[in-house]
Amino acid sequence: MLGRQEDASEAPTAQVGASALPAHALPAPRAELRRPDDQDWQSVIDAITEARSIDLVAHVLPDGDALGSALAMGLALRQRGVRARVSFGDDPQVVPASLGFLPGQELIVPVSEVPDRPDLMITFDVADPRRLGLLQGKAESARMLVVIDHHASNGGFGRRRLIDPLAPATAVLVDELLRRLGVPLDRSIATCLYAGVASDTGSFRYSATTPATHEFAARLLATGVPHDVISRRLWDTQSFGYLKVLAAALERARLEPEAAGGLGLVWTWVPWADLVAHGVPPEEIEGLIDVVRKAAEAEVTLVLKEDPDGSLRGSTRANGAVDVAAACAALGGGGHAYAAGFGSRIGVPATVAAFREALTALGGAAIAARTSINSMTETKD
Repeated sequence: MLGRQEDASEAPTAQVGASALPAHALPAPRAELRRPDDQDWQSVIDAITEARSIDLVAHVLPDGDALGSALAMGLALRQRGVRARVSFGDDPQVVPASLGFLPGQELIVPVSEVPDRPDLMITFDVADPRRLGLLQGKAESARMLVVIDHHASNGGFGRRRLIDPLAPATAVLVDELLRRLGVPLDRSIATCLYAGVASDTGSFRYSATTPATHEFAARLLATGVPHDVISRRLWDTQSFGYLKVLAAALERARLEPEAAGGLGLVWTWVPWADLVAHGVPPEEIEGLIDVVRKAAEAEVTLVLKEDPDGSLRGSTRANGAVDVAAACAALGGGGHAYAAGFGSRIGVPATVAAFREALTALGGAAIAARTSINSMTETKD
């Protein structure tokens, strides 16, 4: 069975169809895209001001944007004397080694320390409640649930929302919220936000990057953010075991020039046994797709990663001509136009075939949809 919601950071969630999900656990029908207005911002500020305690939650297998945004918010609230916890719904709960430099990790607590009915829970970079993992039930029980996100595929869960599909990263929304709260940027907060925007813009290489993005980064750098250290940790540091896993994945890679309407598809897969054999944690291979996508002959890239139960997590990328979020949505997933994902339980060959068919079925619709979004702004990747 296919189905999984994902953003540019690949993280496991419940497989759609693998078990029955209650209706209230699913996102609401997708609303028309719009940017938060002053009323939206004020409603979130009111929720924060009125809360007795606040739980700040990133998605499972957090990336720099999710965890950086949550930690930045936690550090800012601590400045204001507000009790805040940061968490994410994985077990075991492991901060990726590439994010080990992030300040504020003393705020992170295990799932068991998050109240069963939080007074206020704020989620960061979470497009679908299933991406909360073990914290989904607690989110549904929260007295107040606020969603801060930048995914176009966000269905609009939560009671109050700051969802801006035109923002290059959730960190940008957190920065604006802190400005409205009157919290000044210090080096620690800025480091967390920089990790967020650098992660989701691919080190400022993706089409979401605009002059405003660079101006934002410049403000962060002015606080003394160690951008060179951050860049090395995010992009240029891997274990030797990862190199062995990568080599095997590249050996398995297949190029299909006729797929995606003749634009080309390159795909590969990573069996769980490879991770075990080389001692590589799942979160370390999230960037593997950025190596595979270098193939000049393919517009679309697909990497399938096997989990211990045999299910697959599909990560997809496009170079600008195909809306892979639309293709993934046809398989029960979603994400950004150029970076999306889905889940599958039907094996590698059948999953690749299903994805190929989804691309074929879209035809020119994916490109047309992308053109429509571009007509609104140049900031969405």
